[in-house]
Amino acid sequence: MDLRLPRRRLLAAAAALAILAGAGTWTAAASDDGPAVHREDRLMEMPGVDKTGGAKIDTSYFTAGDPDTRRPAVLIGHGFGGSKNDLRAQAEDLAEKGYAVLTWSARGFGKSTGKIGLNDPKGEVADARRLIDWLAKRPEVQLDKKGDPRVGMTGASYGGAVSLLAAGYDDRVDAIAPQITYWNLSDALFPNGVFKKLWAGLFINTGGGCERFEKQLCEMYNRVAEAGKPDAAAQKLLTARSPEAVGDRIDVPALLFQGQTDSLFPLGQADRISRAIRGNHAPVSVDWISGGHDGGDRETGRVEARIGSWFDRYLKDDKGADTGPAFRVTRTGGIDSTDGAAQLRGASGDRYPGLESGQRKIALSGRDPQRVENPAGAAPPAISALPGAGGGGLNQLSSLGVGVSLDFPGQHAAFQSAPFKDDLRITGSPKVRVHVKSDSEDAVLFGKVYDVGPGGGQKVLPSQLVSPIRVEGAKAGKDVTLTLPAVDHDVQKGHRLRLVLASTDLGYASPAKPATYTVSVKSDLAVPTAPGVKTAAAPLPAWVWWLPAAAAVIAVLLLVTARRRTSAPAPDPQLAEVPLVITDLSKRYAKSTDRYAVRDLSFGVEKGQVLGLLGPNGAGKTTTLRMLMGLIRPDAGEIRVFGQAIRPGAPVLSRVGAFVEGAGFLPHLSGRENLELYWKATGRPAEDARMDEALEIAGLGDALARAVRTYSQGMRQRLAIAQAMLGMPDLLILDEPTNGLDPPQIREMREVMIRYARGGRTVIVSSHLLAEVEQSCTHLVVMDRGRLIQAGPVAEIVGSGDTLLVGLADAVSDPMVDKVAALPGVASAVRADGGLLVRLDGTEAGSAARLLPELVRLELPVESMGPHRRLEDAFLTLIDGGTA
Repeated sequence: MDLRLPRRRLLAAAAALAILAGAGTWTAAASDDGPAVHREDRLMEMPGVDKTGGAKIDTSYFTAGDPDTRRPAVLIGHGFGGSKNDLRAQAEDLAEKGYAVLTWSARGFGKSTGKIGLNDPKGEVADARRLIDWLAKRPEVQLDKKGDPRVGMTGASYGGAVSLLAAGYDDRVDAIAPQITYWNLSDALFPNGVFKKLWAGLFINTGGGCERFEKQLCEMYNRVAEAGKPDAAAQKLLTARSPEAVGDRIDVPALLFQGQTDSLFPLGQADRISRAIRGNHAPVSVDWISGGHDGGDRETGRVEARIGSWFDRYLKDDKGADTGPAFRVTRTGGIDSTDGAAQLRGASGDRYPGLESGQRKIALSGRDPQRVENPAGAAPPAISALPGAGGGGLNQLSSLGVGVSLDFPGQHAAFQSAPFKDDLRITGSPKVRVHVKSDSEDAVLFGKVYDVGPGGGQKVLPSQLVSPIRVEGAKAGKDVTLTLPAVDHDVQKGHRLRLVLASTDLGYASPAKPATYTVSVKSDLAVPTAPGVKTAAAPLPAWVWWLPAAAAVIAVLLLVTARRRTSAPAPDPQLAEVPLVITDLSKRYAKSTDRYAVRDLSFGVEKGQVLGLLGPNGAGKTTTLRMLMGLIRPDAGEIRVFGQAIRPGAPVLSRVGAFVEGAGFLPHLSGRENLELYWKATGRPAEDARMDEALEIAGLGDALARAVRTYSQGMRQRLAIAQAMLGMPDLLILDEPTNGLDPPQIREMREVMIRYARGGRTVIVSSHLLAEVEQSCTHLVVMDRGRLIQAGPVAEIVGSGDTLLVGLADAVSDPMVDKVAALPGVASAVRADGGLLVRLDGTEAGSAARLLPELVRLELPVESMGPHRRLEDAFLTLIDGGTA
């Protein structure tokens, strides 16, 4: 199970810190366009819980910009099983946007000590409140009054719950944005009195075992797991640690994200959160994202952007900030022809519809009553979701009309609707009243609604969700109302709905004793349709919608440049045959007079070269490419393409082709038809396309006559490159052209680039796949923090720098690595597999013969030492030794 937020950035080895009591600070440019972000790490002492010892909480504090400017603060909590390290990218982004951001590892996770309390008010919640105390004393943090910082909280799952709990326990919290979290943990793990055994077991396992939890939680789990059902004490314990316990006190603006792919905390949890906070007269917006705890697309970029706007409105008091609609749901709209991924579209409403809006009554038929067997040991179990192990894939398949669920004969009852005469959109929780009778005192059933295609051959379970229910006193027979899982699902014309009541499910505990149930339906199926929620129009392929706007922009730019033609630099005839020369190029960060995204950059590219542009995040690569394509103006220096100075709309840009993002293709058209349609949309003569040349280089062969929907990912990528090659531009810019490709497809793309350059043209490729760059590029430009670190042929750069691999018998500490880096003749030392990469500085002291005795003197466990020539290693040593 992975309840953590997905990592977007890897921490470079050279930036790793040994976290000690006290604080350390580091500074880095977090992006091409933002100010440097400063991070301060510290261990904070927290008191114990009851008679237990205290805890040391590992924190990171992020700020950027003017240290004398006060700003609102944001606390970000991590998911269960994660740590503060998972939150670094989001923290840096918020810091760049003007917030003081504090992340921390909860008790028992990361480098924090203490027992896991599942957000114990006396443990994890109290820790969050003390972190707010600490923020109140920081000179950078805006205060509402003494001791009361302006502060928001966000986080996913475990971290989302602590933001809700902190808002209930501490009135200093001003706004929250919890994600895929719970309102009542007891209801989530024991829904309707049924034990969600698989998820509960994964919780214990992810926490490191029962002994890592507070004693009463461990005892509770063992008791419930052994009995197979929860008791009153277990329900009371988890409810007390849930936001619902303080629900009447949570009265701050709340932006709620809940996952549609989530059998742990389904959409109903967010519904209850929304109703409670709205009842306290606070603003609430609800957003149903595509992914959740069972996998799928978490929509990280969109979610974090919306959180930023929410905090801008309610922490910075920016009344112009767009906080989005009151309700939004992500819907799947088919398959993207370029990468095979599910296309996501948003639907929204001016009001949150709840889970029962616009109910439509659907009659059900079937043998009535039906007999259902509960097998001995509850085996074999029916299968719906696979919690934490593939549910996301199942959810995506179900949204695309592929069924993967399993019900065993004799272990379920089924009732079915007539075929629908029109499409039906279900948004919310269907309901039905059923009569249950058992030869045992209690009965456990699992309700689910299938979408069944014509003829019954296609059957899908929306979001792979089921609703369990325990019916007590079933021996005498009992009517019960079954609330089925909340989903957003489109049922197509001609399909049916099938209600299934099963006796078992893989994710839950069922009675081990064999029993026989009889089930009958007592009402129509009430299906919510949320009529006020409207789906946005399907987006056109990217090239369709940007062409008119681009044409208008280019026309304006051409007009402007025509008017300024007298002031434009004259062509340089000596460079007329040189594809690219960049001289002293500089670009400052927005709103900064002394911080640079690119500074004093100079290099050139010759005909026939395949140039690799390399550098870590924040190196300035994107800014350089944008200036090269005429999208932004440099603050100093110049770019010349074939001797012509680059300005927005410069005529010489017609000799430049670019592949920056995957192109959009019409899936029902052939590859050739897509290219012809694209070229026609540019308005240029058909003969100028030189399509046959581009297609020959791309090597698509007979596939050009086939519909694009039949293409593999590698074929789509090659078709996109062929589109960039139309007109055979002399300078071709490719940004991450091998993204999403498997090794054979990457090899094919490499051959495409080499063939293109072989004709005397030039290719510039930006990529993070260093091994691939080493094989496909002839030359390299390495950047770091806006500056040129090295440029030249690949063989020269790989072989330069006197890089040595020092093999070690045992791992060494960070201070020891620092000592090696400080030795005479050593330019840098960084960790590598099996030892250290040491780059010598080229001085007299910098030789292997002199280095070895120094390493022995430091008592390093040296096993071997020799030259190391991989591009990856050369790159790491170059970057580590780069100039700030």
